[in-house]
Amino acid sequence: MTEKTDIYDLIGDTYLDELTIAGRVREIGRQVSDDYRDREILLISILKGAVFFLADLAREISAPVSMDFIAISSYRQDRASGEGLHTVRFLKDLDQDIAGKDVLIVEDVIDTGLTLNYITQNLRLREPASLEIATLLDRPYRRLVDLKVKYQGFQVPDEFFVGYGFDYRQMLRNLPRISRLNI
Repeated sequence: MTEKTDIYDLIGDTYLDELTIAGRVREIGRQVSDDYRDREILLISILKGAVFFLADLAREISAPVSMDFIAISSYRQDRASGEGLHTVRFLKDLDQDIAGKDVLIVEDVIDTGLTLNYITQNLRLREPASLEIATLLDRPYRRLVDLKVKYQGFQVPDEFFVGYGFDYRQMLRNLPRISRLNI
């Protein structure tokens, strides 16, 4: 038997267990299904964290669903003047045109909203029929921009989490639950 690596020692208490997550995803799936009855919906996931939520949510939606993915790079840096500069860059764009389509951005967590605001502004320029946001975890008290989130899983404290798509150094995403990260 091999010893666990140090990374497993960083896994703290369970914050949301599998049943709690599945129940809330099912509820959101019903809401989305009701809202998009008789319409096709394009789910867009921002890689990599939201993939688990996207897959589970898609299975709970009864309306016709297609999926696409974007990858972004987002970081903050200080200018010489001391101001914060928030930079977002698309690393992978959508594979399809979204003009005239009902689009739902599926996000893992929303904090300040700066990155998602940039993404939604970019996608609105592509003229979708509708553009809404679903997030598994939300921290609305950290918002720096006005961002309308139509579907919200859980409001959470300002803590680090791992599991169900949330990672630490690109690891621990595969945990079936969301646990606190002890760092």
